[in-house]
Parts: sequence; structure tokens; C-alpha cells
Amino acid sequence: MANSLFVSAALKSSGKTTVTMGLCAALRQRGVTVQPFKKGPDYIDPMWLSRAAQTPCRNLDFYTMDHQQIVNSFSQFSAPAETVFIEGNKGLFDGLDPEGSDSNSALARLLGVPIILVVDTYGMTRGVAPLLQGYQSFESDIQIAGVILNKVGGARHETKMRAAIEHYTDLKVVGAIGRRPEMKIVERHLGLVPANEMPAADSNIARTARIIEAEVDVEAVRVLAAPAEPSLKPEKMVPSVVTSPKVRIGIARDVAFGFYYQDDLEALNQAGAELVPFDALHDRHLPDVDGLFIGGGFPEVHMRALSENTSLKNDIREAIEGGMPAYAECGGLLYLARSLSWQDDTYDMVGVIPGDGVMHDRPVGRGYVQLTETGDGIWPKLDESAGASGEIAAHEFHYASLEDLSGQLRFAYKVMRGHGIDGEHDGMVINNLTACFAHQRNLTSNHWAENFVAFVAQFKTADLPETAKPATLTA
Repeated sequence: MANSLFVSAALKSSGKTTVTMGLCAALRQRGVTVQPFKKGPDYIDPMWLSRAAQTPCRNLDFYTMDHQQIVNSFSQFSAPAETVFIEGNKGLFDGLDPEGSDSNSALARLLGVPIILVVDTYGMTRGVAPLLQGYQSFESDIQIAGVILNKVGGARHETKMRAAIEHYTDLKVVGAIGRRPEMKIVERHLGLVPANEMPAADSNIARTARIIEAEVDVEAVRVLAAPAEPSLKPEKMVPSVVTSPKVRIGIARDVAFGFYYQDDLEALNQAGAELVPFDALHDRHLPDVDGLFIGGGFPEVHMRALSENTSLKNDIREAIEGGMPAYAECGGLLYLARSLSWQDDTYDMVGVIPGDGVMHDRPVGRGYVQLTETGDGIWPKLDESAGASGEIAAHEFHYASLEDLSGQLRFAYKVMRGHGIDGEHDGMVINNLTACFAHQRNLTSNHWAENFVAFVAQFKTADLPETAKPATLTA
């Protein structure tokens, strides 16, 4: 397997993403093929890593994937690369399970890769040594191979910390990055500003790569990387076959809507969908498509432009009201509502969903979600014979609520864990639209991409009324 390295930290906001991004870009500029991965359910960090590496970043998540799926995905997408970076989330030992079964260290152990620790050294000198000693001894069966010191206050500060680390530990310091505000990516309510929203994203990445080249021993980092030794044997993967397109699915890809998993997009393609991108802010009309997919993002940041594009809003509303199959997640759900309010401003949205989106100062739904089917959904049911459990593991992270809902409401999912739309349900069904706050992933236990494409294809080819009834569809 490719030489791999897990980039983690003692705590969140230590600079893992910018360091990993800079390493990816620096090595790519040297002609090295780099494959990035990100632990957990995350859209924004992978956007930056994908752009830096010029290779799609893949997510590895204990909640939505079992151990074998994680190893299979890691092995499959690592194979073509020369160097692999896995960026952790939060701190090295953090996770939901007090025993650490879903922690970053557990993922490093499962994949058999060494760890490099990024340490925020602000306000710390000799104290870095007991911190590192504790991290080395807490779980002695993982390998912390090296350290990158971040937010270093100058040469004297660096010297003191290097001396303490050398005296008390056997860890190699492979970099000392100064307090570089120019490396910082702007943050807001959901984390970093996504790369697709920043016109200067490429120059930001290039600037970060230059700092990494100057203040980190990039070759020493590559030496610390080692061939992965997963604790499970990777299963032989059947080559993906992209069938001839059966349907055309319009997908919102712009500064407002960018939250899509690469694996899901590929699964849609492989199921027979041609994905036709459109810009919800600037395209005046909907392309010629058989279905719609509007993912998550930040419509609240761009709600004036979205609202003023009335011709596209009209096209989308007429298409959905006319029975076009559609799927929307989180930001896409808010875009399809009557209106969206944020920071004392309110703008009209598409108006298909009989409710108003309202942004709040604190998260309404945040974390992992467990859904079960109500029986009122319009897609084919989960195929339990193919490995589906009847439950859907997903995630949500939204500061929004859907208020003043009216009419007879129908939902595809009951929320067993999480918040969803009303604390009990998610997946609002209107005509042939399913709209969720939850984000799904296409996996063995939930073939949502295949199910959606099958629904679009059946609606396109069958002699159905404008609003298909679940009973008329077969899995």
C-alpha cells in the first residue's frame, strides 16, 4: 500500500486542516500523487483537501461505515497514490464512545498507519513534553511518529520546545510553523468557509504550501509515512461499471450548494444517472433533466441572489409541482421553502415546501442521525436482502428550523436519533420530492443513490400519473 500518515492533534482548531492542505499542495507541486482522506462526516475540509491535492478527498466514518467498508475504501483509493494523508477530526483520542472505539486513534489503529501530531503551542514551552508523553502512553499500541509545532512565537520559543521534546521524548519534530494569520481560513457558523465560495481559494492554498515548504521538513514528513497495515484484509473490489445513462439528473453546483460526497456522485453515475450541473444563482432556467438533486450548503449566505433568480425558481417549482422526482438535503430543503430568514433579512425562496426556513444563532440539529422508514416514502424500500438493516445512519448539522408548516404533512422517515424537521420526522414528501435535514451516504446499508435513480427512471419510463404512488413502484 501507499505510504500513509494520519494527521491529528491534541484538540480541535489546532491547524490540522491547513497543515494537511499545505502538505498535499506542496507534494503535488513536487510531482507526487497524493490521496487525501478525512475522518468523519464532513463536507468543508474535504473540499479544501481535494483542491489542494487535485484528487477527490474521501470520507471515512465509523458511524455510517463498518470496519470492513472503511478498510476497503481506504485500500481502493490509496492504491494509485504515492503518499496518503488522513486528516482526523477533533483531538486524537476524541469521539462519542468513552472507550474510544470511534476515535481518531481507533481509525489509525484499524488502518495501521503512523500518526503525526499537530500541536497548538500558543502559551506553551516546556509543558509540551508532558503533553506528548501522555499522548504516547495513553494508547501505547498506536504509533505517534512525529510532531509539527504550530503557532510558534519565534526562534527562542521554538528552541525551548525542541529542547524539551528531545530531552523527554523520542519524538521527531519535523516542523515549527509561526503564528501565520495568512494561513487561517475564514470560519463561520458551520466551520471553515468552503473552497467553492472563495474566489481566492487556489491562491490561499498556494500561500499555505509556500509556508509549509519553508517551515516544515516536507521530506522528513514523507519519511515518517509508512505502508498501511490494516487490521482487516481488504476485500477484492469489483471494478465499478458506469452504465449507459438512463436518466439526466440536474444537480445544484455553485457557491450556495456544494455539500456532496464524491462516493455518492459516483454511485449516482454508476446507477445510470448523468449529472447535469446548474447554478442556482446565475442560471436563468433549469436544464433539460428528468430529476433534481439539491444538496446542502449555505443558501442563507446567498439568499438574496437565490431569491432574485425568479425564472429558475419558477422552473424548479413548476417541475416539482408537475411531478418531477427530486431530492433535497438541508440547504436544498431551505431553498425549496417559502422563504428563508437570517440576520433580520427575509427572502422568498422556491415555495414548494409549505414552511419558512429560519436561521438561529445556535445549532438546531447537530450530530449523527438514525432514521427508519415510515412507509410513506416514494423511493423503493431498503433492500434488506442486500445488507440493508431497515435503519439509516446519517448526520445533520443545521442552524435552521422549518416553521409555520401548513397542510397535510407526509414524511418518509421517523427520527430515532437526531432532530430532523420537527424532532420526530424527516424526509418531507411533496409530490415526488423528498426533502431532509439529514445527509445520507450511499453505502451497503443504504443504497439511496441507486434507489433515487431507479425512482427517476421508473417515473420517466412508466405510464404514471403526475404524482407517483408508492404502491406503483417496485424496488
